[in-house]
Amino acid sequence: MSVDTTLRITPMVSPRYKWLVLTNTTVGVLLATIDSSIMLIAMPDIFRGVKLNPLAPGNSFYLLWMILGFLVVSSVLVVSLGRLGDMYGRVKMYNLGFVIYTAASLVLTVDPLTGQSGALWLIVGRLFQGVGAAFLIANSAAILTDAFPSNQRGLALGINNMAGISGAFIGLILGGVLGAIDWRLVFLVSVPFGLFGTIWSYINLKELGERHRARIDWAGNLTFAVGLILVMIGITYGIEPSGGKTMGWTSLPVLLELGVGVASMMAFLVIESRVDEPMFRLPLFKIKAFTFGTLATFLAGIGRGGLMFMLIIWLQGIWLPLHGYSFARTPLWAGILMLPLTLGFLIAGPLSGYLSDQFGARYLATGGMIGSAGSFVLLLTLPINFGYLDFATILLAFGISMGAFASPNRAAVMNSLPARHRGAGGGMNATFQSSAQVLSIGIFFTLMIIGLSTTLSVTLTHGLIVHGVPAAVATKIGSLPPVSILFAAFLGYNPIKSLVGSKVLGHLSVANRTDLIGHSYFPHLISAPFHSGLKSAFIFGAVVLLIAAGASWSRGAKYVHLESEDHLSAQLEEIHSPSAEGVHHAGDHA
Repeated sequence: MSVDTTLRITPMVSPRYKWLVLTNTTVGVLLATIDSSIMLIAMPDIFRGVKLNPLAPGNSFYLLWMILGFLVVSSVLVVSLGRLGDMYGRVKMYNLGFVIYTAASLVLTVDPLTGQSGALWLIVGRLFQGVGAAFLIANSAAILTDAFPSNQRGLALGINNMAGISGAFIGLILGGVLGAIDWRLVFLVSVPFGLFGTIWSYINLKELGERHRARIDWAGNLTFAVGLILVMIGITYGIEPSGGKTMGWTSLPVLLELGVGVASMMAFLVIESRVDEPMFRLPLFKIKAFTFGTLATFLAGIGRGGLMFMLIIWLQGIWLPLHGYSFARTPLWAGILMLPLTLGFLIAGPLSGYLSDQFGARYLATGGMIGSAGSFVLLLTLPINFGYLDFATILLAFGISMGAFASPNRAAVMNSLPARHRGAGGGMNATFQSSAQVLSIGIFFTLMIIGLSTTLSVTLTHGLIVHGVPAAVATKIGSLPPVSILFAAFLGYNPIKSLVGSKVLGHLSVANRTDLIGHSYFPHLISAPFHSGLKSAFIFGAVVLLIAAGASWSRGAKYVHLESEDHLSAQLEEIHSPSAEGVHHAGDHA
């Protein structure tokens, strides 16, 4: 006999409580997403602070994991933590997330080491920070859904989602400003906000949802974590050079990581279909609105996840230097010039969420995906040295389109879920979104590197020889993998100065040296091959987003899961439980 240990928690709250919940969860999600990107622009200052050259041989590990470690951990844990919220209380799990997040931020701030040890300290600290962020992200949507009636959830989740998406772009600017003052401020800034959020949530937030106590699905958790981690590691190292090749997709370690990862994920699906209390609620995919909403989330993440990196490299490596900015100043200005994208999210997020409460998500979300695909097409029409007004207008349109999709889609997904499974379902949706972003970064970089590798080596070697660099040195530099040059531009280093080295530059004539390390030489050198790779990446993004539009349309009309359906589904789970022995006891319900 299986006993349903669902606890229905309905404390008395004031009508203003839902707005308190919205404010607090928005702060939590904003902090988590700011930290997902705050290091991107501050990376040069951080590496200088720990006295490590990220472009030196063997140091790419530290560079990649400072960028992606946070995303990998949060992607892996968010489903499990959402499930734990369903079991033990979403507010309890959310509060714990604030504590872990704040403690990890403080640990990052006080890094006492330098060199590779100092960088490793930061990577481990970022992993724990990702754990805290996963607690926050996994439970915030469910807490909001519990607090708001179905006819206001679109607006609430729209504001919350707007904060989450815009936080990634706010982090770019914040990292650039704080990193220039002191690299430790990049991490310290999270501590007071984390402390405030921790105390505020502990005092004010209440458990309004259901708690369904169950056994932890250890086998499912383990196979899911191993599978997703290995797949993400394989993707991360797939864009790294290996065995003399420009990328490592065919190397044995990457193939093993991807193969074992996929096998582990298949084992996970088998386990989840057989255990009584699975971590990953596969029956939720029988809900059409949830299935196609989550599929649209995943495809949208793949289509746009790598865009930010492409735009940053475009601005930092080519456009800003051509317009007189030193390479050291390009990280901050790249973040500033991308503000129209954030503005678009800020405009469309709450508005589209409000409209979805009235009319449903189908038209808004589908139109948002079509508009995003159209924005990719418009980016394809820009010359490599574009006029900024045209660029800003396209970014604004892209932000509005993504905001029109994200808020209604998230509200529709959460509205479709039974109350007892909102944490698990919200976590599943968030995992698809986060893992899609890592996959997208791998795909975008791969397409970019393929485009660069066709002509960059010959162009770079010839250009260096013409400017007096010895042929042996020029050939060696020309044979470097394109990803090294991309990372140099991405980090705000002068790529030619970093690759050629001060010793060789010191033996060149003043004119040649001035040309090589000036603002325009590298951008002109890389423009044609970079543009080739950029077009491939943008075409891919447009195609995937159009497929996402089809998935979004397939969700059907507006659907809200009713409490009466929750009661029926609970009874059906009890009746069909493998351990119920065909007997259902009405008195088992708390």
